[in-house]
Amino acid sequence: MRDSPSYLVVRDAEGAAITPSAPLPAVPPATGDPAGATSTLLPRPPDAPVPAGAMVEAVDGLAAAVARIVRGPPVAGVVLTGGLVSSEGALVTSVRAQRILENLPDGVVLLDASDTIRWANSRFRQWCGREDLGGLGFLAALDNPEILGPEFSPFHAALASGRISGATLRTADNRYLHLNAAPLLATAPALATEWPAADHVVVSIRDVTHTILEQQKRAAIHQAGQKLADLSPAELADMTIEERIDLLKSNILHYSRDLLLFDVVEIRLLDRKTGRLEPLLAEGMQPEAEARILYARTEHNGVTGYVAATGRSYFCNDTTKDSRYLEGCKGAKSSLTVPLMLHEQVIGTFNVESPEPGGFSHTDMQFLEIFSRDVAAALNTLELLVAEKASTTAESVEAIHGAVALPIDDILNDAVNVMERYIGHDADVVERLQRILRNARDIKQAIQKVGEKMTPSTAHAQHRRGERRRALAEKRVLVVDADEQVRAAAHCLLERNGCIVETARDGAEAASMVRAAGDADYDVILSDIRLPDMSGYQLFLRLNEILADVPLVLMTGFGYDPGHSIVKARQAGINLVLFKPFRVDQLLETLERALERPKTGAG
Repeated sequence: MRDSPSYLVVRDAEGAAITPSAPLPAVPPATGDPAGATSTLLPRPPDAPVPAGAMVEAVDGLAAAVARIVRGPPVAGVVLTGGLVSSEGALVTSVRAQRILENLPDGVVLLDASDTIRWANSRFRQWCGREDLGGLGFLAALDNPEILGPEFSPFHAALASGRISGATLRTADNRYLHLNAAPLLATAPALATEWPAADHVVVSIRDVTHTILEQQKRAAIHQAGQKLADLSPAELADMTIEERIDLLKSNILHYSRDLLLFDVVEIRLLDRKTGRLEPLLAEGMQPEAEARILYARTEHNGVTGYVAATGRSYFCNDTTKDSRYLEGCKGAKSSLTVPLMLHEQVIGTFNVESPEPGGFSHTDMQFLEIFSRDVAAALNTLELLVAEKASTTAESVEAIHGAVALPIDDILNDAVNVMERYIGHDADVVERLQRILRNARDIKQAIQKVGEKMTPSTAHAQHRRGERRRALAEKRVLVVDADEQVRAAAHCLLERNGCIVETARDGAEAASMVRAAGDADYDVILSDIRLPDMSGYQLFLRLNEILADVPLVLMTGFGYDPGHSIVKARQAGINLVLFKPFRVDQLLETLERALERPKTGAG
């Protein structure tokens, strides 16, 4: 056992040696010595430039010296002799290299061709929990960790290919180490006196536990995010929209708590029309904070408003010193808020809070941003599903409504025609016909109401209502045209905008419908200028006998007015004319103008 490091005396190729003060016992070469050279331990020679009482170790040649230094144990110094005095560069470099390797934060190991450790630096010895690793296999020294690839025999692969080979290891205590094995091949036979005389592998090992665990958590967060709104077709069919929204909220809170380890959560969605941030869900927030009205503005709307306005994540490391912070969770000392982004646009915010100052790191922010992107995508997917179902429902209702609209109009027209014959003759028949009229109209209204109940999204329904012309809502419109396609299109286009539409095929039917309306007058009468039984102007005169004010709009093709109906109607005060073909917006605007016109009084 050596009490202290010895000095290494390097003899030149001719064997010029230091004269020892006493006979020197020979020390056999260490097992696996790359140089295969003898190494001798001597007491300090009288003429050696080393401290008194120091032990010295002699080796022959620079190659053996380099191998000895690399293999260890440490030396106190190096003494060159003979012709080596002017050739010390390689040896000095080796000494410096050993010191550098010992102090590296990564592990460095020299293996022989059988994967046996010949030398290891202090970091690797620390990971192995022992100083003496000589003769141990590499994997055995690490308690046989699991090899995760990409190479599963990295040392053999390095020697066989002559290239660097890599692999990742997982130890029993869940530590991850990544290694790179570089081949150190033996010299040619003619140079066998040089080191190395046998194949070796230099292995560098880095602890990548933190990186791997972060990658695993990112992957888990992304996977969780993809599951937020992942429902099978059967589940979608069985669940109402409210149930899907509740499931999405539940999943968000579950993953926020169990995966991200956030206990206080608040999500708000941006209403683009108003700029208001509407609460979607909150956990751990005070009631007054949940009810707080916030807008996407950089000032006076807290951190949440700032994030929504700028689209940038925000650390509030100390709530007592941040003027933007508005109290959410009672006693919170820090918060982290990130935007919900979809297609590079802010659709909301995701806020978490902690009772500890500086409770969130940049890694937390990265994790929350990843999760928030998936939350935004899940919300969008849900909204698309809602919109798709709403659209499908609306189309189905419109199809049903369109299929029954004209037949019901026929019932109305026939019932009105028969009723006019019995008025003043048979009150019972008239009453029954009036009941038929009411029931026929109720059928159409019932179909419309069922459709509204079937519409799955309140937001989508509001959107559809927002597209309607408010001035037309619930207004009664009578469309008079011999063309069945025109009458069907009128039902479709006008009822989509909230109108109550009835149709007539000619002037006589129109007049009968107006007389039978009673107190429920039509708000607008839209008539073609050329009817089978009369002109548009003649219809105006007929209606003028029934109504004190005739809300008539005429339709005609460009240039067609053989009876000068338009001129005569305008002279009588009818100024609204639609020239075919017209756009939907022109039709709607004309009806709105008809509703806004001043009353003309009795005809």
